[in-house]
Amino acid sequence: MEKQWAIETQELDIFYGDFRAVKHVNLQIEPKKITSIIGPSGCGKSTVLRAFNRMNDFIPSAHATGKVLFQGKNLYDLDVDPVLVRQRIGMVFQKPNPFLKSIFDNVAWGARINHYQGDIPELVETCLEKAALWDEVKDQLQKPALALSGGQQQRLCIARALAVTPDIILMDEPCSALDPIATLKIEDLMRELSNNYTIIIVTHNMQQAGRASDFTAYFTMDADRAGMMVEYGETSQVFTRPKNKSTEDYISGRFG
Repeated sequence: MEKQWAIETQELDIFYGDFRAVKHVNLQIEPKKITSIIGPSGCGKSTVLRAFNRMNDFIPSAHATGKVLFQGKNLYDLDVDPVLVRQRIGMVFQKPNPFLKSIFDNVAWGARINHYQGDIPELVETCLEKAALWDEVKDQLQKPALALSGGQQQRLCIARALAVTPDIILMDEPCSALDPIATLKIEDLMRELSNNYTIIIVTHNMQQAGRASDFTAYFTMDADRAGMMVEYGETSQVFTRPKNKSTEDYISGRFG
């Protein structure tokens, strides 16, 4: 029986106008695992991540060739609704971006606009529990979300993503604006969530990639291979026995 990947790319190229930012990416993401995407600034990490739920569509000059397969369907086929894609493949951004609403309404928002038929207060509680935030906010659900700390806001954004029942959660440097304690909370949360969700994270933090992820993909900025994925494997192998000198140089801090 053919293995079912959480998401798979086939010869994925991504362009900004005539500039090809990402080249020939063939990547198979394991379901219910954490995959880190690492590499120097400008190598295409976030561009690839945004391709997984068609967030690049918001950039007028961006377009993609090749395939991004999710449950056997190419997400770039003309009959695919990108709004529905983003329900199944949610995203948490680098900087926490809660809505100018209460804590409760931030989580409930997606369910309401999607005409959720269940018990919304129960859904909000469940998602906040999954995001390890319920005990901290259960008595102040009507408090403005912006009154929370940065780490709490990021966990609220994760709860908001969970409320539309995604299969995959994308995280674009979700801890870059957080202190070390909040960062470790997010990493613990990712590990817990990976029991039920596939998580793909872009990070510049090598320690975070080493601690938190099961698999790691390395993208390079080498002159002749810029924007290419040159290594992918289990994190323990990539970090301790990289097959590519460019990977070794980057992980060891010799460049990037």
